[in-house]
Amino acid sequence: MRLKSALVARPMGPFIYATRRSPLALAQSRAFVKSVLAEAPGAAFEELQVVTSGDRIQDRPLYEVGGKGLFVKEIEEALLAGRADFAVHSLKDLPAELPAGLVIACFPAREAPTDALVSKRFASLDALPAGATVGTSSLRRAHQVRALRPDLVTTPLRGNVDTRLRRVDDGDVDAILLAEAGLRRLGLAHRVTERLAPHRFVPAIGQGCLAIEAREGADVAALLARVDDPHARRAVLCERAVQAAFGGDCRTPLGAHAFRERGPGGDRLKLFGWASEEDGSRPRRAELDDAWPARDEDAARLGRELAASLLRR
Repeated sequence: MRLKSALVARPMGPFIYATRRSPLALAQSRAFVKSVLAEAPGAAFEELQVVTSGDRIQDRPLYEVGGKGLFVKEIEEALLAGRADFAVHSLKDLPAELPAGLVIACFPAREAPTDALVSKRFASLDALPAGATVGTSSLRRAHQVRALRPDLVTTPLRGNVDTRLRRVDDGDVDAILLAEAGLRRLGLAHRVTERLAPHRFVPAIGQGCLAIEAREGADVAALLARVDDPHARRAVLCERAVQAAFGGDCRTPLGAHAFRERGPGGDRLKLFGWASEEDGSRPRRAELDDAWPARDEDAARLGRELAASLLRR
């Protein structure tokens, strides 16, 4: 794919962006590129589609075969080898630590961070009858379901969004849990049965946000900075500091959600965190309320404070 504007005689690029080949990854990557073109009509882009290990391995839960890095490893290799100038990721797929030489150059505006329940017959998580089956590929989601509704049965569910929706449409499971952002980006917001409030059902770290990864000092950084959202950046840097404190990957049932709340006394940062042991035991929650961080370092410090509270519990 090549996106190019004829409005400016001296185009920038072409810049090559790497993306997974799934329908959701392609949709969100192309939408991001269009947002950059809106700010810089003379830019030119080419698309590099990458099939990652996470895309190839569909018969086992991610936490059994390597965790979050499975969806980014081959893409990061393309960046480091110079085959791509930047990559568009779902932030929640990125491990807490990036390979040497790579940085997150841009956090675009965040889509809905919430988890969504999809069901054909039942209106909410609370309405599911005892013994109902809930499909999810996430330990975090599975253990939070069991903490709220120990009478439900969770079952592993892999595959792209369409595959998962077919499982609930065909009656293989009574409900599934997905990121609301993914459904919205695919034009499937109407499939959401219930939006799970993030203070009750804490989302994945970075959920709803894209992360644009590039080589440190890359020429494309200035262009990407045009669409960086400072409020999204501060919120997700706070969340990722929680992840880093836990050494979090797909084997760690961990969630954190930060957001800005406006008030007469000034903007506040609200942060919710949830964690459990790998088997779901010892579920624990923590909350933090502080002034909205003025710097990225302040956001990370607040995330570490919440992580310390969760670890103490």
